[in-house]
Amino acid sequence: MGLLRLLLWLVLLGALFWMIRRWWRGKTQTPSGKARPLPPNPMVRCAHCGVHVPQERALADGEGQRWYCSAEHRRLQHEHRD
Repeated sequence: MGLLRLLLWLVLLGALFWMIRRWWRGKTQTPSGKARPLPPNPMVRCAHCGVHVPQERALADGEGQRWYCSAEHRRLQHEHRD
């Protein structure tokens, strides 16, 4: 009888431990269990050097048709065209 009680207590403690651990993990993770991916960021090519940069960091020419990685490259390209 004593062994049966011990076994029952071990099962109950194991189930309690499992439930608490599962609850704790649910609090620290996103609901889906995975990190949410970032939305894609369009990349543009610098018209002067050809390096690709995120569009939000790139500089456009006055018409918005050419993109540049820096103000220096935009200036050099405009000097080169003139």
